[in-house]
Amino acid sequence: MENWIGVGVWIVLGIVVGLCMKAIVKRPEEQPGHTVVLAVLGGFGAVVGGMLGVGLFHFYDPVALSLGGFGGALALSAIMAWVYRWGIGTMA
Repeated sequence: MENWIGVGVWIVLGIVVGLCMKAIVKRPEEQPGHTVVLAVLGGFGAVVGGMLGVGLFHFYDPVALSLGGFGGALALSAIMAWVYRWGIGTMA
């Protein structure tokens, strides 16, 4: 049960990172609807990054509520949200 709570915390962390990325990286030509996409990308990136972080740093005792899990979730969700925000300006 503890691991599922950790995964839920990763998802919330990823959504917050995605919404913060929307506030940090401004796009004047932005269309409506990007907030939902950023929240989903942040949550997805956080889950994948959290699993990678737990796998790399806590291989023999995999616990989602760990420093490696939070670090991986934070890093990959920020990277995915930033790449999306950076990439929407180059398309069109």
